Amino acid sequence: METEELKSEPLVEKPIAEETKDTSQAKKKKKKRNKKKKPAEPSIAQPTNSIPNPPVKSSQMSPSFFNKFQDNSHLRRVKNWNEDPTYKQTNPPSVPLSQQFAQGNFPHGEEVNYTSRITSQEHRERERISNYDYDAMRKAAECHRQIRRWAQGVLKPGVELHDFVEELENYSRTLLEADGIEGGVGFPTGVSLNFCAAHYTPNPGDKVYLTEDDLCKLDFGTHIGGRIIDCAFTVAFNPKFDNLIQASQEATNTGLREAGIDARFSEIGAAIQEAMESFEVELDGKVYKVKSIRNLNGHLIGPYHIHAGKSVPITKNNDPGRMEEGEVYAIETFGSTGKGVVHDDMECSHHMIDFDMFQKPVPIRDPKARALLKHIEKKYGTLPWSRRQLTRDGEIKHLMPLKSLINSGIVVPYPPLCDVRGSFVSQMEHTVLLRPTCKEIISRGDDF
Repeated sequence: METEELKSEPLVEKPIAEETKDTSQAKKKKKKRNKKKKPAEPSIAQPTNSIPNPPVKSSQMSPSFFNKFQDNSHLRRVKNWNEDPTYKQTNPPSVPLSQQFAQGNFPHGEEVNYTSRITSQEHRERERISNYDYDAMRKAAECHRQIRRWAQGVLKPGVELHDFVEELENYSRTLLEADGIEGGVGFPTGVSLNFCAAHYTPNPGDKVYLTEDDLCKLDFGTHIGGRIIDCAFTVAFNPKFDNLIQASQEATNTGLREAGIDARFSEIGAAIQEAMESFEVELDGKVYKVKSIRNLNGHLIGPYHIHAGKSVPITKNNDPGRMEEGEVYAIETFGSTGKGVVHDDMECSHHMIDFDMFQKPVPIRDPKARALLKHIEKKYGTLPWSRRQLTRDGEIKHLMPLKSLINSGIVVPYPPLCDVRGSFVSQMEHTVLLRPTCKEIISRGDDF
């Protein structure tokens, strides 16, 4: 290691009295300089990717917290949130919905009249009878809107996705004052990236960071008493993805327009595909025709049953089925620059008890597997869950018992669904309720 040579200078000794005098004078000058300095103005805290402070109690909040407006211009093709003087949520969200809407009058979604159906007194009476379910769904939908507003504000390049989804799901539990089968998280938060279309959430120990050139599908659900809201949008920062995102937005909105009582699945699928495949996208100098992924669909949602049997195709098909009054559907579309077909890929994170086998007697020899099944049945019932959620519940050593439950057929794994590597997939999804008098796009917000 090299060091600089010091020039030798003759040492001159100062008298002690003189040295003391010099020191005291220096201290006085320093004190004067400090007096002249103005106190620094308090700095305004800048948003970071770190986890926010613990939720603030409503009694401690100042009016400055209540501001619904949010500029989403850093995200591609996601609209801003509008001003609302009645908005009573903090940022990050911490006020339960029961405190914001003490009378239980939760906001309605977008209500669209049927074009070929006459509303009668009988129809209105059926709606009155179903009001409990409607209110539960509207409450879950308002929770979804408030949480995704927060998410849109914090999602920026550099965000670590494991911590992000944990935080997001905690807000669902806080706002709905429930954690498990009675309410809260509807299914694991999906943050599928790029060529992965769906069913990816970080497993314990995963460290994945969002980048400037990623295309992330944020797909999360909320529920009250098994009434699930399923809603998703695509997160991107690079304008080169605009057409790909717009394709899935136009396709989903087309599906919502076509949906209704007695609507045919074949006609809905054909309309969605036509809207989707009218788009092209140029990526790095190459033009791609956007393809509607033919083996992904929207779906019927039942109580505690996220995929309740009927499917809503997003391509031309010969399905003779129809939508019926009172049903709830997730209308979701996926546009791809790849082959337009997905397959299982990567490590599995999503799981669910087989709906038809729930609480049926099945011989399980492994006591650890029996204990894990008992926990899953009590906490999640037939709702989907992830390995990350089991770890949060304290079921840390769950891999071998989980494998035993899968082998027995009680638990069904749902691996990530991916197009070819190197491709990009966009998604948009809303939940629509087919009421007797109109259809209500219950998850609609200012953003999309």
